[in-house]
Amino acid sequence: MSSRDVNATPFALRGFVWLWLLLVAIWLAVSSTFAVESVLAGALISAALAAFFARRFDIWGGIRVSPGRVYHFLLYTGAFLRELVHANIAMMRYVYAPRIQIEPGIVTVKTRLKSPIGRLALANSISLTPGSLVLDLEGDEMLVHCLDLRGADPSEVARGMTRGIEAPLEKTFG
Repeated sequence: MSSRDVNATPFALRGFVWLWLLLVAIWLAVSSTFAVESVLAGALISAALAAFFARRFDIWGGIRVSPGRVYHFLLYTGAFLRELVHANIAMMRYVYAPRIQIEPGIVTVKTRLKSPIGRLALANSISLTPGSLVLDLEGDEMLVHCLDLRGADPSEVARGMTRGIEAPLEKTFG
């Protein structure tokens, strides 16, 4: 075992614990039952997934939890859900329009997020909203494909993608 492995163990273990807790919470929310068999199955499956991902990817070890970070994560969740609803309503306009007139394009989105997990969360948030897809994430820049840039300033579109979401993520993950 190298010195890096010995020093990385608490870091990986901390990442395992937080990822495992997150996966168990998601399991409980999705299964919507507290039956002993379901909770145990979810805990075991979550432990296996968390162990795999915490060992393979250092990104999970950077998660730190405090009441302030939890609060800002809840703010992020609310802002993301608001943006998700907004994007779905915009997408409905395209679906139900008699003629679809779109101008797809690619914009560069710069982020001030420093942590890899924060940038990953932002990239996933953008990709999960209909009409946008992160194509590449390199350093503090993301290339994002947008469904419709017709008549829009690309720099304003890029700023709009992070507005309301980036600040709580910065306070949550750094």
